[in-house]
Amino acid sequence: MPDDLWAKDAITLAGLLRSRQVSAREVISAHIERVMAVDGEINAIVTRCFDAALAKAAAADDALAAGQAPKLLHGLPVAHKDLVDTAGVRTTYGSPIFAEYIPDQDALVVSRMSGAGAISIGKTNTPEFGAGSHTVNEVFGATRNPYDLTRSAGGSSGGAAAALAARMICLADGSDLGGSLRNPASFCNVVGLRPAAGRVPKWPVSDATDTMSVTGPMARTVADVALLLAVVSGPDPRVPLALDAPPPALTDPAQLPGLLERDLTGIRVAWSPDLGLPVEPEVRAVIGPARQVLEDLGCEVIDGGPDLSGADEVFRTWRAFGFATKFGPLLEAYSGQLGANVTWNVERGLELTSAELSRAALLGDRLARQVTEFFAHVDVLACPATQVAPFDVGLDWVHEIDGVPQQNYLDWMASAYLISATGLPAMSVPAGFTGAGLPVGLQLVGRRRADWDLLAVAHAFETATGHGAVPPAISWLFG
Repeated sequence: MPDDLWAKDAITLAGLLRSRQVSAREVISAHIERVMAVDGEINAIVTRCFDAALAKAAAADDALAAGQAPKLLHGLPVAHKDLVDTAGVRTTYGSPIFAEYIPDQDALVVSRMSGAGAISIGKTNTPEFGAGSHTVNEVFGATRNPYDLTRSAGGSSGGAAAALAARMICLADGSDLGGSLRNPASFCNVVGLRPAAGRVPKWPVSDATDTMSVTGPMARTVADVALLLAVVSGPDPRVPLALDAPPPALTDPAQLPGLLERDLTGIRVAWSPDLGLPVEPEVRAVIGPARQVLEDLGCEVIDGGPDLSGADEVFRTWRAFGFATKFGPLLEAYSGQLGANVTWNVERGLELTSAELSRAALLGDRLARQVTEFFAHVDVLACPATQVAPFDVGLDWVHEIDGVPQQNYLDWMASAYLISATGLPAMSVPAGFTGAGLPVGLQLVGRRRADWDLLAVAHAFETATGHGAVPPAISWLFG
């Protein structure tokens, strides 16, 4: 058995499993050992189900030995964000109120991954109810960045990103309201895709009309992200706003790299180094060379970006409304027990007037028209995934960017949440490192519902640069 199974990406592992060069037992055991060796300092996988994982691995091996065709994610080690329900496994939502809660059903993303043969080894850390792009809560504490343990792993899918970066798992699900897949991917040098609204159905849900919060895939490579997207996307009759388009009909994960390989000659890319926002100079310096990379790939790169006027108000209004809908009853029932971020969002939502909601709806309509007009002339927008590099893990949120004060814990995430308001597919792909060795991601934004075209551009960029293949340099992680 190779002694570095934990270091391999999902598609490579899938090939080894399908050819029976390694067993699912060996793969899962190697990743469990990896968690035990490194997660004590990182704190990414906060609830573990190792015995169940080993039992599922044995069953997967037996099925293959009996001649059953391997499923698309056969034997691959994954972990689920602690915001999604997992039957029989503690799911805390990062909140002391639910510290011992055990759901009796799986969320749809969990059942789809399990149904495709993936094997969960646990739950990944998240801020309380996903509120914030810094993963810390009163139940489990903070998740640390594998590239520098004194720094944040981002959030709210920070546990997932850190677990991937430290090679504890090869695939993870996450969610993204204001950047929760893209921010931690940028901070941890992995890939996170915010799919188009409805691409990955969510069930159960508290608001069937919500299109701002989405579920999506995270991995160390674009092809692995595409593999997981192929599994978790597609319509579900229980979800009214789910997109009808089925995912590509794949029979083998090895098909993914070829599916993503395209000639980018003539692809039109709009380049915006800041989206009109304050951005740390070191972040600008890291993503700057990406423009030339895109040109070298054959893209036609122009300066510019969409008119995002109104996006800030649209995002903040519907975010507050969503928090009031989902967590308003908790604030009333557990007064004083919810964290400051959740409380602030709920209270703002409860203060909303019908006039404010109407204004947000009208601004959203105008924003959609502005974005449609812009993307009639370009295929992809390239811009910063985050405005800062990974910050001190003890900081609550970023209070200043390049001398510009940030008024609250949402302000510093604008490069991600302004894109959320558009409903467009967007992703963070590794773009390089600061002088201190901290990862920085490039955000690529695609046309409406053009998720797979966007993945193809990201795959080409990843292949040309190789930044994502650079592991954390911490000696005890990678000797």
